[in-house]
Amino acid sequence: MTRDERDGLSEAARRLCDAMAAGFPGPGDAAALRAAVAAGAPARPAGPEVASVYDTAAGGVPVRVYDPAPGAAGRPLAVYLHGGGWVMCGPDTHDALCRTLASASGAVVVSADYRLAPEHPWPAAADDALAVLLWARAEAVRLGCDPRRVVVAGDSSGGNLAAVTALRAPGLVAGQLLAYPPLDASMGSESVAAYGRGYFHTAAHMAWYWDQYGGDPAHPHVSPLRAPELAGLPRTLILLADCDLLRDEGLAYARRLARAGVDCEVRLSPGVFHGFLGLPLPAARSALAGAAAWLAATEPAG
Repeated sequence: MTRDERDGLSEAARRLCDAMAAGFPGPGDAAALRAAVAAGAPARPAGPEVASVYDTAAGGVPVRVYDPAPGAAGRPLAVYLHGGGWVMCGPDTHDALCRTLASASGAVVVSADYRLAPEHPWPAAADDALAVLLWARAEAVRLGCDPRRVVVAGDSSGGNLAAVTALRAPGLVAGQLLAYPPLDASMGSESVAAYGRGYFHTAAHMAWYWDQYGGDPAHPHVSPLRAPELAGLPRTLILLADCDLLRDEGLAYARRLARAGVDCEVRLSPGVFHGFLGLPLPAARSALAGAAAWLAATEPAG
């Protein structure tokens, strides 16, 4: 594809987008998609050193804990839910991102290895996310954190799970950090038409992911944008890519949160596409630094 003023992506982002799309299977085969993700692991950049990184279980869910300063106390704690269309990826694919968040924020980050579809359709992943949140609250003091400063965070499908977790337990969450989340299974926004092809993450992939995940598309714990009431949700940061079919869902959710009186901030990164936080782009570095500062500033809830 020849880049012109209508493309929207920076030159570096376009090169990455085309290279990634060339080696990524179309929708329809979970095993092929997972194999493509695994094959890309050697090229994935490593994250910063973190003082303590270990695997454990949280309410029966495997997790990886990143502690940048063992022995500290009163810090924020982020429950991180990885992206991958509810079908693929895990703590390994998001290791660098979680290391960066922990290192830059000083917070403990707990990365959840929730159950994947289609083997485990909705509500398995959402239930795992809630179980990890409850464990994090219960274990926060032991982990050197303040149980009133627990945040749910996630990218893409993990952003959906973070939003759903906040809806299910708003009083237990001090903040929600949502990166380019899918929020409405109807996929009816204008950005789907504008960026549904040619920007790596396609509308065809997203529709297939929704089908694998399952659940009633009208249920707010599937499509948070359809929740009848958003008042009482915690402080929110939404990170969006301008050239992303999910952009408008994030903007619509932010508007609804603001109308409900929720402290909500949107940071829209121009010139990048879905999944940019894990890529070697200036926009990713800037967005992650800002997200880490936002996480560090989390005030106690309640």
